[in-house]
Amino acid sequence: MRSRIPYSRQTIDDADIAAVADCLRSDFLTQGPQTRAFEEAAAAYVGCAHAIAVSNGTAALHLVCQGLGLGPGGLLWTSPNSFVASANAGRYMGADVDFVDIDPQTGSIDPVALEAKLSKARAANRKPDILIAVHFAGHSFGFDRVAALCAEYGVALVEDAAHAFGAAYEDDPMRKVGSHPQSVATTFSFHPLKSITTGEGGMIVTWSDSLARDLAMLRSHGITKDSAMMTHMREEDGDWYYEQHLLGFNYRICDIQAALGVSQMKRIDAFMAARRLRARRYAEQLSGLPLHLPLATDRSSWHLYVVRLDPGQASITRRALFDRLRGERIEAHVHYIPIHTQPYYRKLGFAPGDFPQSEHYYENCLSLPIYPLMTDDDQDRVVACLRDALLYA
Repeated sequence: MRSRIPYSRQTIDDADIAAVADCLRSDFLTQGPQTRAFEEAAAAYVGCAHAIAVSNGTAALHLVCQGLGLGPGGLLWTSPNSFVASANAGRYMGADVDFVDIDPQTGSIDPVALEAKLSKARAANRKPDILIAVHFAGHSFGFDRVAALCAEYGVALVEDAAHAFGAAYEDDPMRKVGSHPQSVATTFSFHPLKSITTGEGGMIVTWSDSLARDLAMLRSHGITKDSAMMTHMREEDGDWYYEQHLLGFNYRICDIQAALGVSQMKRIDAFMAARRLRARRYAEQLSGLPLHLPLATDRSSWHLYVVRLDPGQASITRRALFDRLRGERIEAHVHYIPIHTQPYYRKLGFAPGDFPQSEHYYENCLSLPIYPLMTDDDQDRVVACLRDALLYA
C-alpha cells in the first residue's frame, strides 16, 4: 500500500524531545521559566515589544477582545473565509459580528470591499470596534491598505495570524507579521499543523505596555502578584498575597509546551524555507492545469497551498477531484466553509449569498499537502495525481 501523504504535519526531532524531557525533570511544569523564555524568543523573532503565551490561538483572540473592552452592543468584523474562531471571539464577549468579503486572489479581506463597507458604516453611525484581519494561508497581500483604512476610520486592528508565524509583510518584507505599527495586537497559533508547534498553544504580541499587562493577568484569572499594582495589600500580608483586578480565565500555557516551543523556534527559518520551496515547486509543476494557483510570494509562511478549480475548464468536479486524491492516500483538504453559512451564524440572520466571493471561493478551493518534511517524491506524486485527474478524467 502506498504511503499516506497528509495535508500537513508537525516536524519533531530529537532536540525537541530532549527539551520536553528536560522540562519534565525540572521544578516547573506549569507556567514558569520556559514560558518566559518562549515569550522572549517570540517577541525578539517577530520584532514586537511584548509577547504573551496562552493555551491556544482561540484563547489568544478571546483575550484580545476582552483586553480591548469589547462587549454587548459592540461590533466585530472579520473574514468569512476563516476558521470559526475568528468570529467566535466576538460572540464570546456578547458583541455583534459581521463579515467583509474576500479578494478571491488572496483569500483574505478585500480592501475595496472593506472601504465600501466602512463608508456605509460611518454614514449609519455603526462602525466596528474591532476588525480581525485574517492572514489566510500565511499571506498578507493587501494588508497595508487594510491597516490604513482602520487608521482612517478609527477601528482597532487585530491580526489573526494563526497561519502566519514566520511570514513577512508583503508590502514591507523587512517586518515580520506581528510587528505592524498600526496593529493593536496579533495572535498566533501553535497547533501541530502550524509553522511551529507546542502541541496546543498560542501567542499574542503587542506594542502596548498596558494591554500586555492586562493580557498577562487575563490569561490567569485576572490575578496579579505585582506589588506595584496592589490596592488593598496590608503590612502583615506576605508573599502568598495576590489580588484579582480583572475577570479573567485559565488560559495559561504550561512549561512543557513552552519548552517545545523554545526548541522549535531554533528551526523556524528552516521550516519557512522548506514551505516556500514546496510552494515554488507547486507553482512550476501545476502551471497549465485548469487551476487558479495562489499568488507567488516568498514572504508567506505557506501554512496552506490552496488551489481553485476552474469549473469552466476542468472536466471534473471539486468533490470528484478530492475523492480521487483521497483514494490515492493523498489527504487534500478544504479551507474554509464560510463562517456565515454555519448553522449558528444563520440563526443570527446571515444567509448564503451574503458574501458571494467567499462562497464561490469555497465551492472551488482545495488545499494541497504542504509541510517541511514533505519530499520531492511526495510532491511529485500529488502533482501526478492532479494531472491524471484533471487532464484524463
